[in-house]
Formats: sequence, structure tokens, C-alpha cells
Amino acid sequence: MKKILFSTLIMASIFMGGCGKEKEETPISAKSNVRKELIVAQDGEPKSLDIHNGNDGFSLRINKQLYSRLVESDGNMKIHPGLAESWKSIDDRTTQFKLRKGVKFHNGEELKAEDVKYSFERMMNSPRISFVLPPIEKVEIIDDYTINIVTKTPFGPLMSHLSHPALGIVNKKLLETDPESFKNNPIGTGPYKFSNWQAGDRVILVRNENYFQEPPKFEKLIFRNIVEATSRTIALETGEVDIAVSINAVDEGTIKNNPKLALLRKPSISYSYVGMNTEKEMFKDSRVRKAINYAIDKQAIVDVVLNGSGKIANSPIAPGVFGFTDKTKNYEYNLEKAKELMKEAGYENGFKSNIYTLGGEADKQTAEIIQANLKEIGIDLAINITENSAYWDLTDKGVHDMFLGSWGCVTGDADYGLFALYHSSAKGGAGNRTFYSDPEIDDLLEKSKNETDQEKRKNLYENVQIKIVEDAPEVMLYNRILAVGAQKDIEGFDVHPVTLHDFYPVYIKE
Repeated sequence: MKKILFSTLIMASIFMGGCGKEKEETPISAKSNVRKELIVAQDGEPKSLDIHNGNDGFSLRINKQLYSRLVESDGNMKIHPGLAESWKSIDDRTTQFKLRKGVKFHNGEELKAEDVKYSFERMMNSPRISFVLPPIEKVEIIDDYTINIVTKTPFGPLMSHLSHPALGIVNKKLLETDPESFKNNPIGTGPYKFSNWQAGDRVILVRNENYFQEPPKFEKLIFRNIVEATSRTIALETGEVDIAVSINAVDEGTIKNNPKLALLRKPSISYSYVGMNTEKEMFKDSRVRKAINYAIDKQAIVDVVLNGSGKIANSPIAPGVFGFTDKTKNYEYNLEKAKELMKEAGYENGFKSNIYTLGGEADKQTAEIIQANLKEIGIDLAINITENSAYWDLTDKGVHDMFLGSWGCVTGDADYGLFALYHSSAKGGAGNRTFYSDPEIDDLLEKSKNETDQEKRKNLYENVQIKIVEDAPEVMLYNRILAVGAQKDIEGFDVHPVTLHDFYPVYIKE
């Protein structure tokens, strides 16, 4: 979910749909109990609806409805059967999966083992998501409905990684015939099928009548792009949308006090931070990086931007993620210490720099607080607000000096929360947008992957976190409490701890 954007895991600046029109009538058929549509407001649009080419939060949130994975995880990060109805360990590197029979892709083709093998090979060749994959050596087809996944080494977080929303299974025959087909018509086996994408406004999905579980309760699932948080709240109040994600902290009271609405909250396992490009000359010096850490008032950001709905982060991974340690601590707000370090590094007169961010309200507010903080130690910080695709492209290439980022630990395991952000092989688009490199960190992260003893893995990850915090390639900001607003009659919705919500179980209370 890529350094996932700042205020909501990866969020973009785009055209805001109007909030003035009344919502279309959506009667429920007494016979079928299927409502016409479920409208979800989010604060950006996807980068790609090709499941293997979009690892930003907006893409994942929609693609999760279009595609299915071998295994799935729920809002509590528990693993459940997906396209695989069962699995077993053959040896310490081989896991065998039994596929469901009769599963149909949206184009009518039946899912077979060859589709799974082809999908994983396609994932391996994707610069966007290859880092998410387990270290797969090969996928063996035993028969049409049985596969073995063989990893290069023992791999502790195998099942957690396989549940990542980006690891969806695609149709081999379709993509071998037309490799570009997903640009206009993505095809999966998920509960909803693609209908159309009105760029900058909405993505419309339709009910998959042939879903391998019970079909969803809505004929359409519509994702609306409403960038401004207040506008999403207004759309919820007027009934224009059914669910609004990424609710601003200042709007929570409005929703909570409205008898027609429900406010749903859950601690996030996402991590928000300020990344520094460690390949830029001034940020090669850890004293400068630490000075910036001391200069930024993290509590002010939590109080002002989040209205207190979060906690200062003390580690690069959040509490609730496997491998989290409480033995690290954030840098205190200390301007004198910051100035002292700047002087030691030879930057007593400061320097000019820039910070890249998306256009959401929280992002802009945070960037402005940071700009004011850094001015106190002589850093003249220019704020560059970019739209979604430009943000990813520029930070992939390392154009930036600094950036506002957020990383959702989608698998719930420290491997995902740390490897992509800090291993030298993941520089750029794979997640490491600080372009950080340290041989000791690389070694620890590789050992952590290969270890199957969970207690040993915890100890390894603890050492990783301690060293990263000491080296300060970024400013740890906060772990926030997520808030979603919904109409009072919405049932079955569970807030996902990294905002990759599942809308399939949602229904309307009678």
C-alpha cells in the first residue's frame, strides 16, 4: 500500500464531486433483498485497477472487491480461506493449497491451478508489488485444483503475505491473449465486477452474480472521489453517500451527534512519518536528520491535525503489528538540541529544502506545521503539493528532499512493515522512498524473513527497530485512530486497521 499516503495511507489530490444533488432513490426489492447501490466516498482515486500494478491505498481498496486471493484476512487481521479452501505444510519450504472447484472469473472462465501459477509469475515481474511476495522459488501444479508454493528459504510470514490485497489471482488465458486488457476492463473472481471509471469522479462496480460465495447485497458499488474531508462529511449528512472513509477528527463529533449516522472507530496499524531522502547531501549526515527530528513538534501535529485522535509514534511499526517493540522512543521536541546538531553538522545557517505531499487537508496542515518548526532551525522549507500519480512518480525517482508518507502494515506482520521501507533492495517505488541503505539492517531483515521461530523473529525485529530509530532516516509522527462515517442503517461493515475495508459483507438493516 507503497509508502502509503499520509493522512489515510496513500491519498491523492483530485477533482471533488459535487455534494449538492440529492441521492438517487435506492429501493430494496422485498423479493431479492438487493439494494440498487452502495456509495462510498474516499479522498482520492486509484492509480491502477490492474491488481498487480497498483499498491496505493485507493487502488487496493477497490481492487480488493474485484479480485480474490488464495487466503484472505479480515478486519482483525485473521487469516481465512479464499480461493484456497485448505492448505498444509509439506516441508519447511513447501505449502500445498487445495483450490475451490467451480470458481468463475468475471469473463466466465473457470479458475484453475494454471491461473494461480501464471498470476504469481506475473506478480514476480511487477515492480509495484514484487516486494510483497514471499521469496517464491516456484509454483508447482499438482493437478487442476492443487498447487504447491515452494519458497527459496523457510519463510515465517507466508500466510500473512499471501493475504495482501495486491496478490489477487488473474485469468491466464485472457492476459496471454490480450496483455493490455486490464487497462480498460479488469477481470477477477471477486464479489464485484468492473463497470466503468469516470476519471477524477468515480469508479462503478456491479454485483457478481456468480461469486463463489453468496453474491453481495447491492447491484452496484460506487467509489466517489471527494478530496476534502468536510465535503465527505456533508455528503454523508445529506444522504448523498452511504459510507465516508477517512473522516477528519474535527468532523467526528458532527457524525456522532447525528441520529441518522454512525461513527465507527478503530486503532490503526498504519504509521505516518516525514521521510528524508538520504541520498541528498544534507541528509547523508545523521546529525541533520536527528536535528529535524528534535525540531518537529509531533504532539502539536496530533493535537491540531488529528484533534487528539492518535498517538505519537515510537517505532516505525505500530502497536498491534507482530514484531512491534516498546523499547524504542520518539525524539522529544527540543529546539536547542536541534540547533546544536545543525551547528555540529556545519549547517548553523540552515539550508533550503522541499517537502512533497498530497493535497488533503491533514497533509497540508501537517506540512505547514513542519515548515514553521524547521524555520526555527534555519531550514527554508518549500511545500510541494502534488496530485496522486505525480506524487508516486516523483518520490519513486527520488526527486524530493522530504515527503509526507504513511505505510499501512497490510499483512499485520513486521516483515511487511519494515522490509519494503528500509531494505536497500526496495529503494524507490517498492517502498523505500527515503533511499535508506544499511548493510546491518539488510542482514537483520533477511534473517527475520527466513526465521520460522516466532519468538526469534520478534527479537530480530526489535533490533531492527532500535537501529532504525537511532539512525533516524525519517521523523516518526503518529499512529492514528481511524474513523469511518456511515448511514445508521448500514450493517456488516468492519473498519480495517489500514483502511483497506471490505464492502462485500455490507447490507442494509431492515
